[in-house]
Amino acid sequence: MSNDKAVLVGVDGSDASYKAAWWAANYAKHAGLTLQIVCAYSLPSYAAVSFDATYTTMGDDVAAHNDAQEILSKAKAIADEQGVGAATLIVTGDPSSVFVELSRNYRLIVIGNRGKGGLAERLLGTTSSSLPAYAYCPIVVVPYTDDDGNLMHLSNDIKRVAVGSDESKWGLKALQIAAAFADSWNAELDVMSAVPNISGLTGTGSAEERSVMDSYLDDLNTRIEPLMKTYPDLRINKTVVPGSAVEALTQASKTHDVVVVGSRGRGGFTGLLLGSTSQGLLQHAVSPVYVVPRKYVEAEESGLKAAAEAAETTDVAEITGVEQVSVDSAKPEQLADLESTIDPEHEE
Repeated sequence: MSNDKAVLVGVDGSDASYKAAWWAANYAKHAGLTLQIVCAYSLPSYAAVSFDATYTTMGDDVAAHNDAQEILSKAKAIADEQGVGAATLIVTGDPSSVFVELSRNYRLIVIGNRGKGGLAERLLGTTSSSLPAYAYCPIVVVPYTDDDGNLMHLSNDIKRVAVGSDESKWGLKALQIAAAFADSWNAELDVMSAVPNISGLTGTGSAEERSVMDSYLDDLNTRIEPLMKTYPDLRINKTVVPGSAVEALTQASKTHDVVVVGSRGRGGFTGLLLGSTSQGLLQHAVSPVYVVPRKYVEAEESGLKAAAEAAETTDVAEITGVEQVSVDSAKPEQLADLESTIDPEHEE
């Protein structure tokens, strides 16, 4: 199995993680990729933090392993309904470090957000330890609810994609990925560039302010020009907005099916992705956020990714803490209306 042709999705028994499995399966089917589903837990704290199910026996590896298999069987059934066969994995130990290691082998990793703690909380974590900041492949974070707890609907068809664009190598890579992603879905691409607020200039409507905005638009046109040649049929809209890029992208998440953004890793935009409640894009977005991490861009730049592809792919089972398991898909009655719970507006 070539993992670079696979999508990995993490599940922990929460509805949020099952929703991520749904999105990942739909994407894998559309992109012609294979799907692998992983359930992660750690001992001895498994009973307290790992799964939503109630367990009282601390450090009971047998119970944890059995529960992980049950969770995987439900996620596998969700993939089956999307018409995607899925392999299943169990991860023990610290999931943050294991997922970072796994990210070397996959095309994309998908995780859910706004569950009840568990896997998402540990993988998103703080800026200094979050998976989106330090992964070696892109990460998609799928929201379960909005800030008010309202359930978010996911469309099986991607129609509108937004991307934050700047002149950094991370911003350029995010733009390239967003264009390819939108083109593959025959979707519309909205490219957004943010002009920082300048005291005494922003909001004045002066000729000087218009000149600054025009300069940013010229730069944006220059970045987009190669994409128009590569994807001549792609519908591209350009927007230059004053103020916070994070705020603009958070607002865009309300009207777009996916938001794409580059991450600089330590500090930089990752601080805005995961920072305070007033700024964190991943905390407030209501559509999936596709993060292009710093390490992914640097690996491609240095040719490490190409070298890894030329070499024999490391089997995931060789990574410490990862076990490939075989589980049967849950029967329809065992799903207990799970799909209607995670998205009442589900489209067949």
